[in-house]
Amino acid sequence: MNRQQSLRYLPGLDGLRAVAVIAVILYHANKSWVSGGFLGVEVFFVISGYLITMLLINESQENGKINFRAFWMRRARRLLPALWTLLIGVTTYCALFERDTLGNLRGDVVAAFVYGFNWFQIWVGTSYFSAFGFVPLRHLWSLAVEEQFYLVWPVLIAVVLKVFGRKPLLLGTLFFAASIAVSIYVAKTFEPGANGSVLETPDHYIAIFGHAVSKVDFLFLGTLGRSGGLLIGSALAFWWKPSMFHSDHPTSERHIVSVVGWVGVLGLGAMLWTFHDVVEGGVDGGTSGYAPLFQGGFLLVGLASIAIIAAAVHPHTLLATRVLGNPILVYIGQRSYGLYLFHWPIFQFYRQFAGRGLNVIEFVLLFALALVVTEVSYRFIELPVRSGGLREAWGKFRHSRLESDREKRQGIIAIGVVAAVVPIFALVSLATAQVKLDDIGQSLADGESGVVNVMTSTTVAVSTTTVLSGTDTVVPSPSTTTLDGQVIEIIAIGDSVMLGAANVLTERGITVDALKSRPFRQALEIGNYLKSVNRLGEIVIIHLGTNNYVDQKTLDDIMVPLADVDTVVFVTNHVPSKKWQDPNNVLLRGMPDQYGNVKILDWYTIAVAHPEYLYGDKIHLNPEGQAVYADLIMQAIGK
Repeated sequence: MNRQQSLRYLPGLDGLRAVAVIAVILYHANKSWVSGGFLGVEVFFVISGYLITMLLINESQENGKINFRAFWMRRARRLLPALWTLLIGVTTYCALFERDTLGNLRGDVVAAFVYGFNWFQIWVGTSYFSAFGFVPLRHLWSLAVEEQFYLVWPVLIAVVLKVFGRKPLLLGTLFFAASIAVSIYVAKTFEPGANGSVLETPDHYIAIFGHAVSKVDFLFLGTLGRSGGLLIGSALAFWWKPSMFHSDHPTSERHIVSVVGWVGVLGLGAMLWTFHDVVEGGVDGGTSGYAPLFQGGFLLVGLASIAIIAAAVHPHTLLATRVLGNPILVYIGQRSYGLYLFHWPIFQFYRQFAGRGLNVIEFVLLFALALVVTEVSYRFIELPVRSGGLREAWGKFRHSRLESDREKRQGIIAIGVVAAVVPIFALVSLATAQVKLDDIGQSLADGESGVVNVMTSTTVAVSTTTVLSGTDTVVPSPSTTTLDGQVIEIIAIGDSVMLGAANVLTERGITVDALKSRPFRQALEIGNYLKSVNRLGEIVIIHLGTNNYVDQKTLDDIMVPLADVDTVVFVTNHVPSKKWQDPNNVLLRGMPDQYGNVKILDWYTIAVAHPEYLYGDKIHLNPEGQAVYADLIMQAIGK
């Protein structure tokens, strides 16, 4: 086997990388454009498993062993320069323009630097799926998974080759079986929590060293749960190598390979188009994991990906030469790593909140900016480090003896010192910053003092929660609200939107029971309880649906204990990033036709007409919006 032939450049794989990164970027820009775009990350995993395993097999065959140190150094030169550039750039930007975020950013930077970001997210509960945080490094979880793979994989391949010898059919089958085993493990682990909700139910969590973590986070972000794609790509590396085909003489199998490749393209395209978000809203329990993804979806993506790769590395398929191998896709694919790194923080710096979708014009401009930043990084940082050009330039710089060169060197040193001042300032700021709440988090924390839990005893000890910016981490701080068992004349039941206005509503004589991430069905529990203890008054206000779907049966059930209440006001939802907004509002607007004591406050229409009432996430109420919201509720109840 000729080394140059076995390791020849494969433009089709760069083209596939381009497709994968474009899918991810579109998904990050606006989830409604490509609802399954997040699957592009799984395609990356499969490509990495294939290429890395093939390189290790070739090295073992040609040299009789695998040089671990050389492998890890190559990976470091490939990955670290752009990553460190990103971390310094994001830290500097935040130190200059987003200083209140530095305290929350510190843990992310450290975790990303040591390639443990996925486990950091899992452990501290900074959910990958939160839509409301300013999280410029959230996407680095996938790089952590790959780097952990790179650390152990050469050792594992060396051991496997030592134990089993060079038996490609057997070893490929072994790794393929391992991928299926991971898929079964993910499905079995997910199954008990398929109906898990944002509520703290046992089914929704899994214990790691006695610490409860979100099951969906664990499976989606965890190294084990996401190793299936890496394993199935590795299996293909044993079965299918570019060296099996002569680059100059087409053979008959290319037609079968082409068919297999196009079947993979159609399958992957269908999944990118039809798969929903990683989490979805349920009727009974807030958000839950998207079952088709965790119950075999990852494996299907892996199968489609290896089918495409099989055609992409064959020198005589149309998919390899004309489609994936076209210059535009190859260009993007060669820069896919940098594009993945830089696009997300650029999106975040502009829109602030992860869940706000970009429009087409915003996307085009921001993508162009990301492409420029990527090109600069690729040409002036990544390539020089990879090729050794940076080391060579440094050597010349150090050993220059000419007077003119010394003058240039002094100028370069002066520029370097000046250029280093801002990053050093940023890193010091990061190290010393205090954790602060963002505007939404502070608003919700302030609102906690105005809420009561009506389903507790006469004296209600409310455990308030402080929500850290960009996270789902909660810090309890006790407060006490006293109710004397009297009838609650006006009760408002809500989620985080109402929570933001709780103090304003309380000042106007309304008892507020609002809770972050509350599912719609809890209104039924509260209504039944107040009915059973004869504390229902004349007016009930319900504003739920920010976090999940509601169905007609749930609404009808809610109305059973409220049948004798004089006025029940349902407030419509404005959650433009969620698919349940419109169907929920349709059902709510139909309620007065069925129940004579129901009124509708159409907050959706007000919010669309007056975005200035909302924070940047386009959902939660700013101070002006809180006052208007309270005024509208008072008008709706005739007060």
